[in-house]
Amino acid sequence: MPVAVVTDSTAYLPAELSGSYDLTVVPLTVVVNGIEGLEGLEIQPAEVARALGGRRVSVSTSRPAPSQFAAAYRELLDAGADGIVSVHLSAKLSGTFEAASLAAASLAAETGSRVEVVDSGTTGMGLGFAALAAAAAAAKGEDLDSVRRAAVDHAARVSTLFYVDTLEFLRRGGRIGAASALLGTALSVKPILHVADGAIVVKDKVRTAGRALAKLVDLAVEASGDGEVDIAVHHLEAQDRATALADAVAMRLGDRLRDCYITEIGAVVAAHVGPGLAGVVVHRRPAT
Repeated sequence: MPVAVVTDSTAYLPAELSGSYDLTVVPLTVVVNGIEGLEGLEIQPAEVARALGGRRVSVSTSRPAPSQFAAAYRELLDAGADGIVSVHLSAKLSGTFEAASLAAASLAAETGSRVEVVDSGTTGMGLGFAALAAAAAAAKGEDLDSVRRAAVDHAARVSTLFYVDTLEFLRRGGRIGAASALLGTALSVKPILHVADGAIVVKDKVRTAGRALAKLVDLAVEASGDGEVDIAVHHLEAQDRATALADAVAMRLGDRLRDCYITEIGAVVAAHVGPGLAGVVVHRRPAT
């Protein structure tokens, strides 16, 4: 195991890929009414969705502590890894990248071990595709720098687009500005959002939820370019909406579409977007 790959729980990797890649996942924490739970282990998205629908309920999230990353890194190094590439969600959306960087710096000073921390600039399967590319490179026996470059390259090859029924939860968590949140309530405008330069910004505006989903399809096809792509469709308690979205994108892309995944987002992102999320992550494959 010359190079090990670490990511965090917001990658939301599809269940069908479980066991296919050698990845260590460090969970973030969700806090519901003061009770903490590790994402994917102790708290699930449905619990967060129910909490957000209640009155006087406090829901927040927190990054892993640097000590959690340090423990994961030490375990991998003790198991024989020569180095580690640690790929995480956007530093503009979470302190997770900072925590991983602190752990890596501490470990380097203590033992001289090399841990390369990568800011994917996104989350969800945008992060997931980057982490999977790094794991694939590591499985081929590539060196630390090559594995890091694989993560960076594939992170740049993704476009993350999504729609939410309300911007209120993004506003509460500070993930979108008050002005943008106000836009979502004015004249029933339905914003389409995307991740640009690591931040969540408004991409387009439509009048109804139906038009928003149709626009998501158009934008996903536009983002795919001319080559082969993979897509991941995320949802929160909206399986039918996600399936319809995936089918529509697949029909438009035709034989340029290689892999298509549908996954429910986890508790951390659920806490910030609320029920009704539908999103598409487009991963543009390198030319072969």
